[in-house]
Parts: sequence; C-alpha cells; structure tokens
Amino acid sequence: MNKIYLTLFLLIVTLSVSAQQVKLTGTVKESSGESVPFASVYIKNTTIGTSANVDGLYSLSLDKGTHTIVYRAIGYKAVEKDITINEHTSQDITLAPETYSLAAVTIDGNAEDPAYEIIRQAIKQRKAHLTEVDAYTANVYIKGVQKLVGAPKKFFGRDIQKTLDLDTNRKGILYLSESTSTFAFKQPDLVHEEMVSSKTAGRNNAFSFNKASDLIINFYQNILLENTLSPRGFVSPISDNALLYYRYKFLGVAVENGATINKIQIIPRREHDPVFRGIIYIKDDSWHMVNADVYLTKNSGINLLDTLNISQQFLKVEDTYMPSNINFQFNGNVLGFKFEGYYVGVYSNYNIHPEFPKGYFNGEILKITKAVNKKDSLFWLNNRPIPLTGEESRDYVRKDSIAALKTSKKYLDSLERVNNKFGIGKLLLSGYTVNNRYDKKSLSFDPVLKAIIYNTVEGFAVKYGVTYTKNMEDRKYFSFRPEARYGFSNKTFTANLSANYYYDPVKRANISISGGSGIYDLNNLGTMALLGNSINSLLFETNFSKFYKKEFVNIGATRELANGLQASLVADYSRNTNLQNTTSFKIRDLKDKEFTSNNPFSPDTETPLFDNYKSLSLSASLTYTIGQKYITRPDGKFYQDAKYPTITVSYRKGINNLLNSEVDYDLATIGLQQNRISAGMWGYASFVLSAGKFLNNNKVYYPEFKHFRGNNARFIKPDLRRFLFLDFYEFSTKEQYAEAHLEHNFSGLFSNKIPLVRKLKLEEVIGISYLTQPLKENYTEFYFGVQRLIFRAVYGFAYDGKDQAVHGFKLSYGF
Repeated sequence: MNKIYLTLFLLIVTLSVSAQQVKLTGTVKESSGESVPFASVYIKNTTIGTSANVDGLYSLSLDKGTHTIVYRAIGYKAVEKDITINEHTSQDITLAPETYSLAAVTIDGNAEDPAYEIIRQAIKQRKAHLTEVDAYTANVYIKGVQKLVGAPKKFFGRDIQKTLDLDTNRKGILYLSESTSTFAFKQPDLVHEEMVSSKTAGRNNAFSFNKASDLIINFYQNILLENTLSPRGFVSPISDNALLYYRYKFLGVAVENGATINKIQIIPRREHDPVFRGIIYIKDDSWHMVNADVYLTKNSGINLLDTLNISQQFLKVEDTYMPSNINFQFNGNVLGFKFEGYYVGVYSNYNIHPEFPKGYFNGEILKITKAVNKKDSLFWLNNRPIPLTGEESRDYVRKDSIAALKTSKKYLDSLERVNNKFGIGKLLLSGYTVNNRYDKKSLSFDPVLKAIIYNTVEGFAVKYGVTYTKNMEDRKYFSFRPEARYGFSNKTFTANLSANYYYDPVKRANISISGGSGIYDLNNLGTMALLGNSINSLLFETNFSKFYKKEFVNIGATRELANGLQASLVADYSRNTNLQNTTSFKIRDLKDKEFTSNNPFSPDTETPLFDNYKSLSLSASLTYTIGQKYITRPDGKFYQDAKYPTITVSYRKGINNLLNSEVDYDLATIGLQQNRISAGMWGYASFVLSAGKFLNNNKVYYPEFKHFRGNNARFIKPDLRRFLFLDFYEFSTKEQYAEAHLEHNFSGLFSNKIPLVRKLKLEEVIGISYLTQPLKENYTEFYFGVQRLIFRAVYGFAYDGKDQAVHGFKLSYGF
C-alpha cells in the first residue's frame, strides 16, 4: 500500500511541475510585415531559449511568472520585452533594422579602412578565444530539411515523381528530421553527445543523422569545414593569415547592452580563393566575434552545392560568447535535380564549468539508444523548440501514415509481386533479386553476362553464384552463398559454399566458414578483375593473370576487443594444384604478341611453378587505430575518420605434418597507415608503411609467399597500396621485405589559379612508392597527375636501383 501512495505522490508532483510550464508563442516579423526566419528568442541573462522557424514562428516553454524575453536576429535591433505569463500566451514581435553609425569614425580616402585594425586585434586574440572555455555542456536541438524544387520527368527511364514521392510539379521534401541531445566538449577536441530523441519523416524505426558536432563552426580555427564540402577547407576571416586572403570594409558600429559592436564586410582578395563572403560582427575591447552571416559559392570551391549560407548567433555566457543559433541554408543543381534546404541548431542551457566523471570522453562521440525514436507525437508537441511549418507538418503526417502502411505484410507482398517480377534483361545485366521484406530475406542471382569470363587456363568459363541473406534486428544478418565455376577448355568443374554470420554489430563481430574448390589467382592480393583479364586476353593477346586450383575448408572470426582494436583469426586447410594453359584462342591475333605460360617465371614454357601440396595454416592479426572515435547505435558501432595512424600486426603460421600438411613457415608483419592527413590550404596526405619477415621458411610454396599489389595494365582501380609498374608475380618473396607508399593531394591549390582549368575542379596529386626485398632492392616509383571525383590520370617513372626501368601513363576509376 505504501508503494501505491508513493507512486500517486510522485505522479501528482510530476503533474504539478509540468503544469508550471506554459507556452509563449508568436511570430517575429520586420517592419514591412515580412517574417524574420531563425530569430533567437531567449530569456534575458540566461542561456534558455529557442529559435524561430523559417517562417518566423517561435515557441518557448516557460515557468509561470514574469520574464524578460530577448528577441534577436542578425541585422536587426534586439528587442527586450517583459512578459507576465500564467497560461499559454501569444506574443508577436516586430524587429527594426539595426543602424550602424559611421559618425564616430573619420575615414580619410588615403587612410587604411578601420576594419583592418579591428581584424588585427581579433587575430591577436584568436588563440586565446579558441581555448578560453576549457569545457562546457549544452542541450542541442537540430532540425534538418532537404527539398527538391525541380527535377526532370524521368531519370534513366524511371518516373521521378513516383520514385521520389513528389507532387505533380516534381517538388517535395526529401528528408525531414529532428533530434534533441546533450552535448559535452573539452579542450582541445574531445566531444561526447547523447541523443535524447529522434524523429525522421516516413522512417519510424530510423535514427536521425543529426550530429551537434557537425554544426559547430568555430571561426577561431584557422581552417573550417575541412574534408566536408572541400578537401582543403576554407580560411577563417580571422585566421592567422586571413589578411592574405581577405579585404575588409568597415560598415559601422552599434551599441548592444552597453557593448560596442563593429560590423565588418569580408571580401575575397581573389575571386576563386577558398574563403567566405558576407558580414561578421566583432565586439570592441575583447575582440570576440559575436555574430556571423557569411556564405560560400562555387567560386569558393564547394562541391555539389551552388551556395551555402552560414548564420551564427552568440549568447554572452559570463565573460565569453557561446553559439546560440547556428543555421546552414543551401541550394544546388545536380544533373537537373534542383534542391534546397537547411539545418538549424539551437544550443541552450550552457554550463561552462562542468565536472566530468573519469573516462567520460572515451572516443564515443555520439550515443544513440533504442529509446530515442520511440517518442510519441505528444512528446514532440511539448518539447519541440522550433515550430514546424505547415509543409513540414503535412510531410510528417503523410509520410508517417505511408510508412505504417509500408510495413504491413499485405503492402509488402503486393510490392514484392511487382519488384520481384522476373526479367531476362535484369538477369543478364544487373542480376535478379527476389526480396521478402516482411520476413527480411532476399535471394540474389549474379548477372549472367558478368559470369562469363575467359583466360588461357580455362578458356571460356562460367563463374556463377547465388546469395541468400537473412537480416535480423539491429543490422545482424546471416548470408549463405553457393558458387560454381566451369572451364570449357580444361573441362574443370569447381564449386564452393560460404556462410557468414554478423552477430554483434556493436562489437563488429562475425564468424565465417567456407569450403569446396575454386580457381584462384596465384597472387592472393589479386592482380586484376576477371573481366579486365578477359578483355586483355581476347583483344590484346595479353594474359596477365595466372591461376591455380585450390580445394579448401576454412573458418574465420573477427571481433573488436577494445575501442579501435580489432582482432581476427583464420584457420585454413587446402590442397593446391598447379595449372597450365589449355588454349591460345583470341579474337585479335597481334603479330608482335604471344600468350605467356601460366608460370610467370618461365613465360615461354609450360613448366610447373610448384609441386602439388597440402597446406594447413593459422593466421592472426590485431589492428589498432590510435584515438579511434565512433558512434554507437543499437544497430552497430560506426568508426569515424581517424586523426591518428592505424597499426596492424599479423602472424601466419604454416603448420607441418598435421593433417598431412607439407608447409613449414612463420611470417610476421607490421603495418602503419593513415589517410587524409591535413596540410591546411596545401591539401592532404596519405601513407602506408609495411614490413615483414619469414622467421622460418623451411617449406614455403609460391601461393604462400608474401605478394604485393603490382600492376601491368593501363587501367587500374585506385589503391594507395598498389604499385604502378611492378610485375604482378616476379617479386613475391619468402624472405624479408619493406614497402612504403606516400601520396599528397593538393586539392586544386595550383589548378584553381588557372582560368578555365579551374572550372574542371581538378585535384593535383603526387606520390612515391618504394619496395625492397632480396630480389628487388630499392625499387622506387614516382608519379604525378590529376583527379576528379572517381577518375584519375597520372604519369609515372619506375627505377630499379639506379636505372630507370619504365615510365608511362596510368588511368584509374572507381573508389
């Protein structure tokens, strides 16, 4: 009975406290009657507040009583209003344009603009302002909206209106999402965010992509938005070298709450520099930036977008200024698809003297639990800081209703009857998939045309597989794949089965098992795609790839042991058979060309490369990324781009005599790599270092050697570890080796300065690769070239010791 009374008491207290909160709503307009989008609405002398929406509507939850409410927007004079509120109240506000006076400043035509001295003072204080708040916490609300405002009627034969669920004018909201979270920061760059609620239109079980750290634009940093909209990023208007990139114009001063605020226009010195345009506001004496309204254009080097406007408003918190409202508005046009949208973040309830428990910043930058997307409409009605527009409200209602329908078995069955309809074109070109979305199962058949291959060992061959996948809760899945291969010239049939169970997404853990037989490349890193080898063999009488037969069974497992530390273990037993060419058929017979044998060391004679043998091996590896950051969601752990290198240590043991195994060796390797190391305006660099040694090589057959990523073709897939000119097979080793690859991408630093060429948005690349081992000492490659999106062209030189070995162009495509 006491428990019942306690429960009733807590319920009454909760309702009583809730009843003290009432809503203040209204519209923020300018004197002409036009709405003021994204205006700040805060309780004076606090960090409790909100933002108006794109139509100027606002909603603020308050305790009953009298409050002084401050209404602010960039370019307008702030309004303070004392409001006594005991029930839900509406209060419209009109903001007058801010007037910035030049009366106090005398500008001589020959004198320097006063803005420059203000900027110099702001630059002097940049580092101090960057670190003056050691740590803070805040509540963050984020809303993201992406809309299509124009599109072609059809794209690749598909009706765009129906495909993207648009109106008859092919317009509509593509993405609408909201989230609330608690956000924590500690110098120099530690963040931890916990999402409290999430809502995405039409995706009731989805999690919002919103992340508070993505919205933070700190103008006290030298470079902003690096590796997002541009590889190089953009120069802050108060960076250490800002005067080399910007011109400044003083627009006047205004007094706000006793503080003198300078309004300064920022202007690029060169039209195509990676810089902002717009207005910044700097406070006299302390030289804090207190507001910013800037934008980027195509001329600035942004990718995908035409224009990005960034508006940032600040609140005074003790003796400093912290962001209150951050707004990104964007538009663009890609392949006839015209889009626009915005992301707005409201930061409130700041604490700039927090105490964090030990281990609070552990690499987890965002934590999302299962409960975040379970909040009902009543929760959002009471807790949404920024009101929805009419269009956004209708989008939620319509898409949520459709989403509920789309999860029903009746709807999914009807959908599958259409989508699963068999087509010979599908099967030939792209493959055929039978989906059962209700039961989360699929059966995928490989494309038939891709399954037809040719090589001089098998002749024309068919390599075909079918994949069955069963998806489970939280991205767990099981897959099962049978695959068969038959060569019409060597009359050899092989088949194998493989299964994979991804059982713990949070620990990134899976177990796999496979067995059977197959035809494999002698270089276990792979030389070139089967299609590429087929084309080279049939049309150019060049059979690059060399093969052997493997009958095998193996089992492997991977799992994260600690944050950033991944372990894997693989046991493999196989019977390996040497193969020889069985055909010399080609479509084009070139006079100066002849097929080589399947033995890369005796190209003119079909001699066995190795005796047939049995092998039992055990491989283990540990991969550790220093300072790994990640996002945790119920459906997995998602690593973010690393700031520090990744170290990989591996050991492979060839076990002799057990199960008649004929190998006996020990190979230890260590590797170090890192991608996209920032060099500021000079682009970014990437590197891979690797070394290894056979500690014991008593019995090592060629397929067990340490192989390298070589290349003999003109067209290649991009891979930093790949050499441009190294033979695929000749320099594999059973002794020690060391290799290094270093590449720098200047991200348009030079080409951006050349008229017309800059429109291509080319990125300049240079690189060097190095290999040393007993048979190939000091092999070095240098290359330079350009790339754009997935295409690259480079010219390289290869040196074998002191002598130049080869040079030429190499083209690549893909990711």
